[in-house]
Amino acid sequence: MTLTQDSLPDTRVLVREVFGIDSDLVVSAFSEANEYVPQVDDAYQFNADVTLALLAGFHRNRRVLVQGLHGTGKSTHIEQVAARLNWPCLRVNLDGHISRLDLVGRDAVVIRDNKQVTEFQEGIVPWALRRPVALVFDEYDAGRADVMFVIQRILEQGGHFTLLDRNEVIKPHASFRLFATANTVGLGNLTGLYHGTQLLNHAQIDRWNIVATLNYLSLEEEMKIVVSRVPSMNNPDGQAIIRSMVELANLTRNGFRTGDLSTLMSPRTVITWAENLEIFGDMARAFRLSFLNKTDEAERPIIAEYFQRCCNAELDESFALSV
Repeated sequence: MTLTQDSLPDTRVLVREVFGIDSDLVVSAFSEANEYVPQVDDAYQFNADVTLALLAGFHRNRRVLVQGLHGTGKSTHIEQVAARLNWPCLRVNLDGHISRLDLVGRDAVVIRDNKQVTEFQEGIVPWALRRPVALVFDEYDAGRADVMFVIQRILEQGGHFTLLDRNEVIKPHASFRLFATANTVGLGNLTGLYHGTQLLNHAQIDRWNIVATLNYLSLEEEMKIVVSRVPSMNNPDGQAIIRSMVELANLTRNGFRTGDLSTLMSPRTVITWAENLEIFGDMARAFRLSFLNKTDEAERPIIAEYFQRCCNAELDESFALSV
């Protein structure tokens, strides 16, 4: 499939068959993939509510914002839905270095007929608007104010984008889609955990048609993901170890919710712990190198208690301080 003005979804997929969700929804999709379509992860576990929200975004052109704690797989969830629909997907991280010029475009010096000339180079927003692309803004609540007002122009479904540098009004492609991920839903750094996030204009937040919340998976579902990433532990003994790892991670998440801890273990950290266990062959050492050394020293006795409770072993904190 070539990204042109004529590219439109040419097939449909059954949500029940493709995503394993109890729904009769049938969603538009592309029959062929191109270089912008994410790679399918066969082991990915879909959250039913979030998946249906994203599918509504793709099928009905709704603007969807996915919020949740770090490590829950918000961006990956969007990518994996796009992968199964063969929908081209482009992720942009709204860190502090992304400027309005990066999104809209800027004048650049190029060589034409062996001469240097100045031409306007389109930014990512006008480029994506002209094509059948799902544009995903990661860390949406960390964007600068000038950047956010650029995005506000395209939040309304079918909203046109005025490219002042070219005196041009761009009509979005019929298959253009817009998604975003955020940790705080524009409420700012209330917990102190997400430094750099901003208070967002309520008028802009109100323009998102759907706001979905992605929480951590159940214990069994998270175990399946870790086993899929570390196949060598796909045996009774390895699964018992992974169960204790996920149970410990859940204790850190509960501790974070109650204010006992300022750092929690994401599924990504659990996978890292399992991978490091393969390398070092020592449960405690792998845990210290994967998670404990990232935590506040004053909170380590609590985490050591969690470790003893789940792994039935003592955690030598002095090693963590010397590594």
